[in-house]
Amino acid sequence: MSIEAAAEILADNLSKEDFVRVYGHHDADGIASASIICHALSRLGKKYHLTIKSGISAGDVSDEIPTILCDFGSSLEDLAEGVMVVDHHLPRFSGEFHVNPRLHGIDGDNELSSSGAAFIVANRMGDNRDLCGLALLGIIGDGQRVTGKNEEIITEGIGNQFITPGRGIALPGRDTAEKLYTATDPYLAGISGDKAKALEISKSGSDLKSDPDNMLSSVILEIAGQSSLHAMQSVWGDIYEIERGVIHDAHTLAATVEGCGLSGRGGLGAALCLRSVRYREMAEETAVSFRLNVISSLKSAKKPDENLGLFEIDNPKVSGSVADILSKDLLSDSPVFTVARKDDGGYNISARCPPGYGLNIGEFLEKLASGCGGTGGGHVSRGGATFPESGYPAFRRGIEGVFA
Repeated sequence: MSIEAAAEILADNLSKEDFVRVYGHHDADGIASASIICHALSRLGKKYHLTIKSGISAGDVSDEIPTILCDFGSSLEDLAEGVMVVDHHLPRFSGEFHVNPRLHGIDGDNELSSSGAAFIVANRMGDNRDLCGLALLGIIGDGQRVTGKNEEIITEGIGNQFITPGRGIALPGRDTAEKLYTATDPYLAGISGDKAKALEISKSGSDLKSDPDNMLSSVILEIAGQSSLHAMQSVWGDIYEIERGVIHDAHTLAATVEGCGLSGRGGLGAALCLRSVRYREMAEETAVSFRLNVISSLKSAKKPDENLGLFEIDNPKVSGSVADILSKDLLSDSPVFTVARKDDGGYNISARCPPGYGLNIGEFLEKLASGCGGTGGGHVSRGGATFPESGYPAFRRGIEGVFA
């Protein structure tokens, strides 16, 4: 069966319902995928209730209410058979209504996100081609490539004039100084978090469209000594305008939605995806604050053992973003684990693994967290886990084995 056929089955089931409970994961991909489904339902005259959550369990889902899970749920073996799932994580769920690229030989890490899968479902529910811009949020937010199904979605969107491609500063922000000052993806060592430096550099490139070289040279010279090739190459690149987006710049919209979601204000991010302008300014300020918190936590991170790629940070909400920076943008060639204490005394873990290292981080964390009395999982190169305070010694022993 193709992913289009699986999408048709799920779309037919969704279209039969008058009311659907929609849950979305709290990052850009999860919020965008859930919003795509909500748009499609609304255009059919269906009612829905949308909730954005950091995680989901079988106990959160009612057997009596039609429910769809977006960007999570695939890993749950004990979900009720009738639950609908649109996801791209490692699949364990065996229900009939399950759209996941991995079930069809498609690379869920690089070639299709949950929002891309939701876009395929939505277009089996009606003409929802204009929602292609929201699929970009999963590509950008999850660091996927423009290849395979992702490329098909973008190419179609450009052809239909819903997406306009270009080249420019591939950083989120309302102006050049904000893009540099709040940069976390990539992180600009020596510039991110330093407003005076960002303003100084931005003034050197006042005419970015016609002559960006001066400003880009200033950025590269500043960050080169502490930054990876990936970080230096990611400052300038492919950018996209979403013609029907509340925020037109795709990188800025993706970062704003993600910042809201990871700050615990997923409703703000969903409102943007649902094309409401009412709370746009609040959402933008929430996202800027989130990125600055990421920068602050990175700068204050502690490394208790120089032989381990383990970093203790002070804010569990930014754990994944700090792990991304440590693994991609700074000079690291081994797995990175960030650990943050939660309010309940337990721990939140984010982990990243460089390509070719030979460690499936999602499977590793799933097994390790289980032995620590918690839960974990993710992708080949990125994942997360949570466990109670009592599980920390077992966690330390587990990651010591990685670096042995």
